[in-house]
This record gives sequence, structure tokens and C-alpha cells, in this order.
Amino acid sequence: MSSDAPTLVDEIVARARIHAREVANGDGDYHLPVDLESLEWDVSSRARRRAGACRWNADREVATIVLARRAYERYDWPAFAAVVRHELVHAWEFQQFGESGHGKRFHERAAELDAPRHCQAFADPRYLLRCLESNCDWRARRHRASKPVKSPDRYRCGACGGSYEAEHVDSGRTWTTASGYGGAKAALGDEW
Repeated sequence: MSSDAPTLVDEIVARARIHAREVANGDGDYHLPVDLESLEWDVSSRARRRAGACRWNADREVATIVLARRAYERYDWPAFAAVVRHELVHAWEFQQFGESGHGKRFHERAAELDAPRHCQAFADPRYLLRCLESNCDWRARRHRASKPVKSPDRYRCGACGGSYEAEHVDSGRTWTTASGYGGAKAALGDEW
């Protein structure tokens, strides 16, 4: 194989650029007047939670759309194209207003483009947070050992305010304190 052979990253960026051009030009079902000349592309091989992100460099007035390689590998093209459109809405908002979020303006434009407000999961979480109150079914997925995962006793349930436990999904081990987290991690060793 030659060193000039296209890579998976090249494929992702090429397909995303083609789709972005179709959207910007109104070729097909969608139209959003995003300035493609002020748009850059990148691919993350580390991302596990977000299928895409859009970063704004106000000094250069350039938006960079970062797409997750794992999401591209797991989604079918229509689902991944919807992620591209979602990020294009962010780019358009940055270009037009200097800011972007998931508010009313974003929601309206995303709906016009059949772009999801949130993307379907493409990776299994490493951790699960679960409320311990019997009348509450609050749960949260985590891909990294965040502070609430490491010290669940310092935080409260997002729905009812009760205590919760953290679970290492692969092993099923649970804990409710920082020392419990450390014990589970030590017990699992290389399987952590």
C-alpha cells in the first residue's frame, strides 16, 4: 500500500465536505447558507461520547467541525450525515451570531435540516450512575471517570436529590464512596 492511499480520516472528511456542500448549495432536501470557506474539518479518534463538535475561533472567524471516527464506523450514512448537519447548524450560528447553543434558534434550524438535537449512542459507557431511592429511576451514562463517578457520595441524584451509586459496567462492581471507587479499581486491576 502506498503512503498516498486515502485513509479512513480522509474518507470521513471527504464525505462530510460533499454533504456540507450539498446543504450549503441547497442541492437536495436541505439548505443552510453556511460559509464553507470559513469552515475547517477534523476527525477525532478518541471521542466516545460526542459524534461531533463545532469549535469557533473568533479571531480567525473560522468554525472547525470535529467528527468522531467511532461514530462514523458505527452509524449508517444517513445517521452520520444528520450529525454533519447538526454541526453545520452550529457553524452557521457561529458565523452569523458569534455564538451557538442548543436553544430555540438552533432547534428551529436543526428541525428544518432533519438534524437531531442529540445523537444516538455509538459507544457503550464504562460507568453508570444510578439513584438509590426506590421511587426514582434516574440514571446517567459516563464514558470517563468523572468526579461524580469517583466520589458519588459528594453528589446527589439529578432527579430527586437522593444518593446514588456508580457502577463499572463491564464488571458490575458498584460503589457509593471515593474509597469504594478506589477499591473497585484496585480489585479489577488490568480489567479496569
